[in-house]
Amino acid sequence: MIRPWRTLSRRVLLERPPWLVVGEERVELPNGEIIESFSFIDSRDFAISVAITGDDRIVVVRSYKHGVRDVALSFPAGYVEDGEDPLAAAKRELREESGYEADSWLALGRYVVDGNYGNGRMHAFLARGARRVTEPASGDHEEQELLLVPFAEAVDALRQGEIHQLSTAGALGLAALALGRR
Repeated sequence: MIRPWRTLSRRVLLERPPWLVVGEERVELPNGEIIESFSFIDSRDFAISVAITGDDRIVVVRSYKHGVRDVALSFPAGYVEDGEDPLAAAKRELREESGYEADSWLALGRYVVDGNYGNGRMHAFLARGARRVTEPASGDHEEQELLLVPFAEAVDALRQGEIHQLSTAGALGLAALALGRR
């Protein structure tokens, strides 16, 4: 039987509220061995939406992402605020970033970004029946272009390496599975 490790102590090395905490833990393995310095990274949970219109196009944001140092395709996403339900965050972010709302929502799952270090949880959703209801008002720093991409073209973009973020790639794959597509 696989047993969990036991955290004996935890020390914060870097804290940038509310975005990031980096530190180390002293942990005891099930066999009694002690690891003196096991790193952890805590960042905020976020919600991401694969929003599909009635004519089978996905709402996609094209913008510069400094973390990958490139212009990238991504889905509307953002941090889950304290006390906020992840679905409510997904709906809010879809409306803010794209001006779209959707009729039907399906949770695709909750996934930790890095199984060893933590690094926040992604809450992925499939939003069907998406329609434009207002102008985008994200307040983000980056310039962005809103695109409506046929589902098959979004999958092709993933295969061709045009999607650089794991969250977008994962959400698209989960949506394809939920819809029975490849």
